[in-house]
Amino acid sequence: MGNDTERQREAQHLLHNTTLYREFLAEREEILRHKWLESEKAGRDVGFDSALMDWITNHRSGWRRTRQQRDEAVQSN
Repeated sequence: MGNDTERQREAQHLLHNTTLYREFLAEREEILRHKWLESEKAGRDVGFDSALMDWITNHRSGWRRTRQQRDEAVQSN
């Protein structure tokens, strides 16, 4: 059993250090920020699903482009 627990910890550690997981967390943070801003504008909680769809439709591609440009600039230095 101890080996299984250790393997699970190692797998979680590897997952949390992947670029894909870090990008997921960054995107999630932006969606939550967008939800907060849109809720403040509306004077009510707009809900996660609504904020998610709006963010994907109106902001995701620009956000990704900006991150990609930032990453490329860091790599070229």
